[in-house]
Amino acid sequence: MLTTICPECAAEITLEEQTEISEIIVCSDCGVDLEVTSLDPVTVQLAPMEQEDWGE
Repeated sequence: MLTTICPECAAEITLEEQTEISEIIVCSDCGVDLEVTSLDPVTVQLAPMEQEDWGE
């Protein structure tokens, strides 16, 4: 089982075994989007915010 700590609220997050690098997950405690940056050891960071292009 893969576990890590949310950088936003310090909650323990359990990831599924098939989780991949660059996958976006959601912290079940605070709801923030996190990007998986490494699997050995498991690390996550706040996911980049998508910018609106407003049709440009």
